[in-house]
Amino acid sequence: MSIKQEPHKDDSIHHLSQMGWTSHFQTQLEHFSNDGFIPARVVGVRKNSFRTTNGKSEWLATLAGRLKHDIGVMYPVTGDWVLMTDAVISRVLVRKNALSRGASGTHHKQDEKPQKEQVIAANLDTVFIVSGLDQDFNLRRIERYLTLVYNCGLNPVIILTKADLHRDPEHFVSEVEAVAFGVPIHLVSASDDTGLTSLESYLSPGRTTTMVGSSGAGKSTLVNRLYGKTVQRTGSISTHVGKGKHTTTSRDLIMMPQGGMVIDNPGIREIAFWGADKGIEAAFPEIEKLGLECRFTNCSHIHEPGCRVLGGVDEGEISRDRLENYRKMKRELEFLSHRRHKSADRVEKERWKEVALKIKAMKKRNSTIKP
Repeated sequence: MSIKQEPHKDDSIHHLSQMGWTSHFQTQLEHFSNDGFIPARVVGVRKNSFRTTNGKSEWLATLAGRLKHDIGVMYPVTGDWVLMTDAVISRVLVRKNALSRGASGTHHKQDEKPQKEQVIAANLDTVFIVSGLDQDFNLRRIERYLTLVYNCGLNPVIILTKADLHRDPEHFVSEVEAVAFGVPIHLVSASDDTGLTSLESYLSPGRTTTMVGSSGAGKSTLVNRLYGKTVQRTGSISTHVGKGKHTTTSRDLIMMPQGGMVIDNPGIREIAFWGADKGIEAAFPEIEKLGLECRFTNCSHIHEPGCRVLGGVDEGEISRDRLENYRKMKRELEFLSHRRHKSADRVEKERWKEVALKIKAMKKRNSTIKP
């Protein structure tokens, strides 16, 4: 749809703020105040088009040619704020944050090629880590999701769905509390609406939440129950392997009746890291703290004498499975960091090689024009 007339400025800002517009984006917009751009948020991405809205009107937009071909420019994803003219996206505003992972298929590759980033969603306030209390429940996977979210500098909230499958589901909460220090944990059941009211605070006007979890964890069902009607397709779970089918195949930003926004995501089968920041420290704080008491500063917590972490395992402070998961992710993040540095060195060498070739060509050209 196209806009026939420009809305009043104050009215426009009000609608934008309801969509999550803040001073972070307003400051950027002011640099282009004379260019006639319309700010809008990306609420859906298709193969060659983008659903965008300013909270009042919607457009099916396309990319300007510059954005299609310039590899140094951010490609719009669901949740992004963009500037448009005539339903053509001319610029993507700098994100306040983004949930990213390593592109699928690069997690186990032991080469030194740069890993590709896959941005799942942008400009978020909360990330719901959704886990069903059926075959989907896995503490090690929850730890991995926490590390992924912390790596991106985002706020995790753990949602345990399908509480109605158990007579006493509270013990699952205790298990998760033991590995998710300080993270809000909500026990819900979409079948009888248990615990849904506890999620209302995350859906206030202007707030954006995205959901991550396995296929069949109950993400789409949860969105439907919170909305009050079916807005996302749901699928059944295989009784043999306990896995769901990918009923959600795209990432759409849904305006909720509570005033906030939810981005549902397809199930994630491979949780490959992208950022290698402080996620591991935030997800495993007790191991990091005990590690400071080890005899050796570079202790690997495998066999070194005087290892306080191994002592913590022997004394029951840390489970052996949790320590093994920590080691595994630590190795993976170190390899990711190493691969990035190798990639940066390769780019720098290629750049200087290109400069050397240009200098050589200039010298050759100058020698041919001498009298």
